[in-house]
Amino acid sequence: MANSIYLAAPFFSETQIERVKEVQSLLKQNSTVDSDNIFVPMEHQMESEEFGSFPWQVGVFESDVRQVRTADAVVAILDYEKNGDEILSDSGTIFEVGMAYEHGVPVILVQFDKAGKMNLMLARSYAACFSGDDVKKLASYNFDELPTVFSKLEVF
Repeated sequence: MANSIYLAAPFFSETQIERVKEVQSLLKQNSTVDSDNIFVPMEHQMESEEFGSFPWQVGVFESDVRQVRTADAVVAILDYEKNGDEILSDSGTIFEVGMAYEHGVPVILVQFDKAGKMNLMLARSYAACFSGDDVKKLASYNFDELPTVFSKLEVF
């Protein structure tokens, strides 16, 4: 079975956009993922409305929420910025992770930057967590069976 994916991530800098594209490419290589059914929010910004306007806000929010609820899994890139040994995550991405968890949609966490600590709520919300070089394993991760891949990070 090929699974639909919601790819949650910040996309406010070139590095963040490159990471989204890398994860999207890895997911497209995965035989348990429907490569035509990977929803990437940065590709769905309701260009018909003025950015930031009320109709744009409602349209983008409703579209993203609907896609999270109907996805077979949410893959969330946590890297936003670093603060010492802590990775600070984008608030929108964290909202999407929480919403997915609440709706019973499995969550796969991704961190390109190695961190020393992870927030407890994130650390207990995932089916699998890939960081550093292990991010490449997204290309072969079994989204049908969703085996647990634990993070070795401390929690705070």
